[in-house]
Amino acid sequence: MSVKTFPLTKARLEELADQYPTPFYIYDEEAIRQNVMAMRRAFSIFPSYKEHFAVKALPNPFILKILAGLGLGADCSSYAELLLAKMAGITGEDIMFSSNETPEREYRLADELGAVINLDDFTHIEFLERCLGRIPALISCRYNPGPLKEGNAIIGKPEEAKYGFTGEQIIRGFALLRDKGARRFALHTMVASNELSLDYHVQTARMLFELAVEIREKTGVRVEWVNLGGGVGIPYRPDQEALSWDALAAGIRAAYDDIIVPAGLDPLGIHTEYGRPITGPYGWLVARALHRKRIYREYIGLDASMADLMRPALYGAYHHISIPGKEDAPLTEMYDVVGSLCENNDKFAVQRRLPWIETAAETGRGDFVVIHDAGAHGRAMGFNYNGKLRCGELLLRPDGSVIRIRRSETEDDYFATLDARALQEFHSEGDEYVAP
Repeated sequence: MSVKTFPLTKARLEELADQYPTPFYIYDEEAIRQNVMAMRRAFSIFPSYKEHFAVKALPNPFILKILAGLGLGADCSSYAELLLAKMAGITGEDIMFSSNETPEREYRLADELGAVINLDDFTHIEFLERCLGRIPALISCRYNPGPLKEGNAIIGKPEEAKYGFTGEQIIRGFALLRDKGARRFALHTMVASNELSLDYHVQTARMLFELAVEIREKTGVRVEWVNLGGGVGIPYRPDQEALSWDALAAGIRAAYDDIIVPAGLDPLGIHTEYGRPITGPYGWLVARALHRKRIYREYIGLDASMADLMRPALYGAYHHISIPGKEDAPLTEMYDVVGSLCENNDKFAVQRRLPWIETAAETGRGDFVVIHDAGAHGRAMGFNYNGKLRCGELLLRPDGSVIRIRRSETEDDYFATLDARALQEFHSEGDEYVAP
């Protein structure tokens, strides 16, 4: 069982909401720090270990700077994510650049920053060489095992995924990269998302270790380190158990000792690109209940919408919900908890048992509604459909203070990409419509 907690009282939330109106995200810095230190202790059993935090999970330079201070790097997949890493002081080989269908400018920036470029396709070898005029001395390739590895519900089957080299291609790819001047090599895979099975992740490591041995035997290329990807899940539901860092590291170490050591490839570095298990449990979306609607079901409408957190609408993901001040109240009501978007799947919860919720329409100041485990792939996936404005982000510091690390969007932000002058000229110069 996982215990769902929230670090602030209702009274403290009221104080914050007076300064930063809901909805907003809030992250617990101390909990994130403790989690990272536990992870690094667990993986210290390897000759070398590096975690490249998946920037896509929580693309905020304040968070990245905290993680960098704890020794973490960054896993980037776009131009903007590379810039975010740079803003946080993460450069060089601490950046893993894993992209697909990559434009030239992104490869160029990754190279300027000294990032480890992780190629996604055999044809990208020559494309990268044309972009840079050379092949970097250190290069990585992404492996797609196809039907040899089972995927999971979120990421799908590897053989249907657009990512990575086949086994035959990756052997040829490393040989070609060697011939083109590469001198250091890394191997990468990413085959699951939000997976809580320990055996799944250990088998992924075993698969990559065996491939490293095969590459050495067939090409003479010795892989310097392997990146096992991310994909470790978190217990979104209270009846789920978190995956133990210690158990995960021990299971991977057993595979390492079974495959890498006898093959003479020890020491081999271990890299990962976890995102969700680093920050996911330590971020919450805080909203307020606005309206109650009773028709065929009873609905509680929030001032947040799927534009703020789209996971439940996108693939039916479960997020725990609590009502500050009513943690011990009986779960007497059955609600659909919804937002105001003009989409019927704009729902945070469907037929969820919750305590009685007061709404702003009824009392003038509705209950807070806290949506848990939103610290990864939450605010990052926000959007502006219906002209909705993405909410801001707050950080709970270890001393109990709270700072704003991203303001809420305004209407000015929404209209900023429009050319107002061109719009005026368009109206003044356009022919008036004449009805037929």
